[in-house]
Amino acid sequence: MNERERLGSRLGFIMLSAGCAIGCGNVWKFPWMCGQYGGGSFMLVYLICLIVLGLPVLIMEFSAGRASQASPVHMYAKLQKPGQKWGFIGYLMLFGNFALMAFYCVVSGWIIYYFYRFLTGQTADLGFVGMITNPSVNVVFLFITVVLAFIILSFNLQGGLERVTKIMMCALLVLLIILAGHSMTLSGASEGLAFYLIPDFSKINGSVIVGAMNQAFFTLSLGIGSMAIFGSYIGKERSLMGESIRVIILDTFVAVMAGLIMFPACFTYGMEVNAGPSLLFDTMAAVFNNMAGGRWWGTLFFLFMVFAAMSTVLGVCENILAMMRELTGWSRVKGSIICGVVVFVSGLTTALGFNVLSGFQPFAEGSSWLDFWDFIVSNNLLPLGSLSFALFCCNKFGWGWENFIAEANAGEGMKVKEWMKPLFRFVVPVIIIFIYVYGIVTFPYK
Repeated sequence: MNERERLGSRLGFIMLSAGCAIGCGNVWKFPWMCGQYGGGSFMLVYLICLIVLGLPVLIMEFSAGRASQASPVHMYAKLQKPGQKWGFIGYLMLFGNFALMAFYCVVSGWIIYYFYRFLTGQTADLGFVGMITNPSVNVVFLFITVVLAFIILSFNLQGGLERVTKIMMCALLVLLIILAGHSMTLSGASEGLAFYLIPDFSKINGSVIVGAMNQAFFTLSLGIGSMAIFGSYIGKERSLMGESIRVIILDTFVAVMAGLIMFPACFTYGMEVNAGPSLLFDTMAAVFNNMAGGRWWGTLFFLFMVFAAMSTVLGVCENILAMMRELTGWSRVKGSIICGVVVFVSGLTTALGFNVLSGFQPFAEGSSWLDFWDFIVSNNLLPLGSLSFALFCCNKFGWGWENFIAEANAGEGMKVKEWMKPLFRFVVPVIIIFIYVYGIVTFPYK
């Protein structure tokens, strides 16, 4: 590869990082998990996980990326000390990004499909099951998602990804505020807000904690280098704790606002809040079909969803592209074509998993390729990847605390303090290991 590309501005870095974090995890997965795990109870545990686990790992991931000036596939190898064997983790991260896109691009395609149906007024027979069991809809909209992403990524970093993401993120935030403001005027708003924002401590159990930790890593795309790549594109003008906090605040703001849009609407129109993955599709489509001017509110809502989903697709696919270019020396255009083909082919497993390939049921009856990829990524690679960052950055058998803190604190802004060392070095790994093991032991395989 030629000289490393750079982002044009600090705003571009924050918008790109937040854009990668803000996506289906916030606006599709967070609300339905919140609905299934008791609303405010899940929200409370999730916020704690973000602060105690998400923030330290995000700082470490940005730091490793910026210090290495490399993509995640070579990041560990460049930072490790002579004789250490951390380099293999980079290849796991490459696989993790492909595995994430194998189901994420399909979900993004569903969102684009719903946006198209609302825009054209074809909502009468719109349904989640009808959509996922239709192979042509799944494959066509997966193809649209992947082609759109890699066309944008084939341009240079500033002219393609940075410019498009800034526009999408600004539009996303405007749409979010309009939609949330409208939901506040609905008759069931107070009941929906009470469910969503007031914790019921009796509902907090091991499953809620595991779900909240996995969701904290999923929503920030932590553990597979999706954030490290943006660290490698910035200079040392700003320290990384403050930048990490800004990304988390923006990410959390969107997740919370997505719930403010959905739960008042659900309670107003008597829809199930614990509908699971179909909450966004069946429930919200029914809400808009019952609402005055629902076609246009639905169009705006799914446009917001398209921006959220595509910002993550672009961020993760940029990571895949950067890693493959570093391994092969391909140009942006050649890399975009080849990586796009691989992402599309891997996504076919999920796209066809509810129809042609529905015979593959990896866990319980009715489970699918989507559940398989989600289990690989959310339950395994994200927490284990986050654990590897914590061990690598804070111990002498890795990069080491002194090297990490020097990189994290370079530049103006908030600093990682010495008193935080036990949190980063011991508390974060111990909590991750405990919750990870509990999650694997209690996972409903049957």
